[in-house]
Amino acid sequence: MAEQYLTDLTCHLEEHYRIRPVSITPAKRGYYGETWKVRGEEGCYFVKLDFLPRHREIFRNSLAAVDYFCRCGIDFAGQVVKTLRGEPSSDFQSGVMGVFRWVEGENLETDGTKPTEYQMLCQIYRLTKPGLPIPTMEFSDGAAQTFYRGWRRMEEAPNGETERAFLAMLERQREKIECCARELSRYANACRKDTGGFVITHGDAGGNFFVGDDKSYILDWDEVMYAPPDRDAWVMCCRDWARELFDKTLEENGIPYRLRPERLAFVCFHMYFFYLGEFLADITSRDVLAKAEDFLTNGWIEERLEFAKTL
Repeated sequence: MAEQYLTDLTCHLEEHYRIRPVSITPAKRGYYGETWKVRGEEGCYFVKLDFLPRHREIFRNSLAAVDYFCRCGIDFAGQVVKTLRGEPSSDFQSGVMGVFRWVEGENLETDGTKPTEYQMLCQIYRLTKPGLPIPTMEFSDGAAQTFYRGWRRMEEAPNGETERAFLAMLERQREKIECCARELSRYANACRKDTGGFVITHGDAGGNFFVGDDKSYILDWDEVMYAPPDRDAWVMCCRDWARELFDKTLEENGIPYRLRPERLAFVCFHMYFFYLGEFLADITSRDVLAKAEDFLTNGWIEERLEFAKTL
């Protein structure tokens, strides 16, 4: 990283947050953005910068949601550090910056952490109120349509070897992708009949479940969204015990909702195309290409898709 860039980052933190960095080191957390661990004179901070045009405002609005959680007494979602103007984010160069208190811990998701994770999610569900600047899930096949448009654009003008390799990979999977698109459309139509029961959801709580200092956290609320709880349950939906546990936890917390098969199936197929779309947008390196290949051929999502087809 260029020395001038770190100097600019240091000046920004001092000017907008009154944080005087002693050291700034890379912090590999989360999928989106550039992340840093900043050791200041009064403690450590997690700094995230999102430069992606398609995601910057989503990230900015997610910070407002996490700040709302903090103000409601939630201490496990990350503590937003506001700017000197009292705002939960700032603009740095062409990106959006979010600053959090540093959480020392590791991502330790296991089957055994699910009871705690589901209890924590229920605390967030109880805070649901209208008007937060976050997206609302739509029961549509939009994720598939967006992916297909991107696929066609790439076919018309592949920019390099990596893109051509990705296109060849997609072509080998065309029949399966088309089948999933039909299933997504089918379940979207089924779910449109009832759009009640939406709460504030994370979307990947297990992938961001951290344990540190004898305390559990659910971090990285970048994709926070109004959606049914099925959006948080789908990852484990192919496990009978996990679905039963999720429903039981909802009941214990007084949340009048039970997981719905058609919604679980919808989210499975929706997320399949969401991830495909992300790979399509970011396929600029061999590392991303390898992740895409694993997702398409040996990925963890396969079991979820197969289960969804039975619902």
